Amino acid sequence: MAQTGDIVRYLNSVGGGRIVRIDGNMAYVDEDGFETPVLLKECVVVTPAQPKQKTESKYVAPPAPVIVPATQKSEETVQETPAGEKLNIVLAYEPEEIKHLNTTEYDAYLVNDSNYYLYFTYLVKSDLHDWVTRFAGIVEPGIQVHLEHVTRDMVNSIDRVAIQYIAFKQGKEFKLKAPVAVEYAVDNTKFFKLHCFHDNEYFDTPVIAFDIVKNDVPQRSMTFDSGRLEESMLRKKAADRQERRPVEKKPKHPGVIEVDLHINQLLDSTAGLSNTEMLEVQLKEFNRVMQQNLRNKGTKIVFIHGKGEGVLRNAILKELKYKYKNCDVQDASFREYGFGATQVTIR
Repeated sequence: MAQTGDIVRYLNSVGGGRIVRIDGNMAYVDEDGFETPVLLKECVVVTPAQPKQKTESKYVAPPAPVIVPATQKSEETVQETPAGEKLNIVLAYEPEEIKHLNTTEYDAYLVNDSNYYLYFTYLVKSDLHDWVTRFAGIVEPGIQVHLEHVTRDMVNSIDRVAIQYIAFKQGKEFKLKAPVAVEYAVDNTKFFKLHCFHDNEYFDTPVIAFDIVKNDVPQRSMTFDSGRLEESMLRKKAADRQERRPVEKKPKHPGVIEVDLHINQLLDSTAGLSNTEMLEVQLKEFNRVMQQNLRNKGTKIVFIHGKGEGVLRNAILKELKYKYKNCDVQDASFREYGFGATQVTIR
């Protein structure tokens, strides 16, 4: 019988989540922040609730891996999309209380944004131990799967994570995808820094996310010494103070400041930097220009960010909404900048 805290799937319908409370013969299941009432007898336990234990040891022996068997779900119930023919897989860690990172615990999720089933394993490793399987089984198309609950002590023992999978379809023809194993080094100090959690299209709250596969391309992260990287960045900052490449272009119209935020205009090299770290550099330059001109009423600034996937543009709009409310915002001239620029007017 299912109980509060269990991760469940529905017996006769698609979906599932964590049981947050039980009232009589009804279970209330948390699905992406919404409580859905479901009959207890319709809930199939995937991951039983585990009591949280405190320990003084840095390394915590991991729980037995969750083994998810193949479902009998009919292939006709899988709603395929043209975009789903390319694999997009994300591993993410979501804090239970984003405002209390000193005490919160986390939940690990896998997002399978594709038309494919996955034979899938999730593994972790500490520097003092070998690889341990934390989750293994078949993941259905187009769903988000809860992998494990991560305590604070478990966070300290995660130094590397790996994802292995084979993609396939049932009962129909499909394009063959190569088996993939992707490995990431994990800086577990980021779990305690608010600025390291970012918005993600698959989650309602900020998360630490790793792109496993993006548009069919495995994202293999380089392993590097964070101490050496920090030292190199400090040397570059010192050099930039002496001779910084100007990023403010000659304006096409008098009174308009043009700022190119393309990363190759801000850094000589992006080697060893993640997409998140590059975005932080771009936003730092955006905020520098804004602060420099904030008192110059009537000033027009055009930030050239490119079209891309819209990540930088959305981040700029978010900064303007919360930090610079005394500004007017609009898309810059399409004829001159295409879809890749935003104009800000200081009021």
